[in-house]
Amino acid sequence: MKCPFCGFGDTRVIESRPTDEGASIRRRRECPSCGGRFTTYERMETMPLYVIKRDGGREPFDRQKVLRGMVIACQKRPVPVALLEEATSRIETELRNQLESEVSSRAIGQMVMDELRRIDPVAYIRFASVYMQFDLRRFQEELDAIIKEYEST
Repeated sequence: MKCPFCGFGDTRVIESRPTDEGASIRRRRECPSCGGRFTTYERMETMPLYVIKRDGGREPFDRQKVLRGMVIACQKRPVPVALLEEATSRIETELRNQLESEVSSRAIGQMVMDELRRIDPVAYIRFASVYMQFDLRRFQEELDAIIKEYEST
């Protein structure tokens, strides 16, 4: 594995452990040349999954795009990125377990909202308000539902 810091061509593995319920392996690596440390993930190659966009276009599924959307929704919230990575893995696993080669962007958006609702209500409202293009009344209705849900727990 090439070092991302200095470009040296031979790094060593310091630690390996399974992640995503054994679906991938996380490796901590160190460059003997510059001493830089970084993390890599090894995943099994799977069947291609395509997202059908709202406009009818198709694009390959990108787990990083899902994770990025969740990270943006959680900005300045006390949510560890590791928790969002786990949620992203659950979403991807569920999509691939459906054994369909195509999935709608709406279905993915709904899965992201379901995960965020469990993780952080503020992040959920942020994501949902942009994704669902809430008007003010719909925003208030969703906010009231979240407040009611959290008051009862």
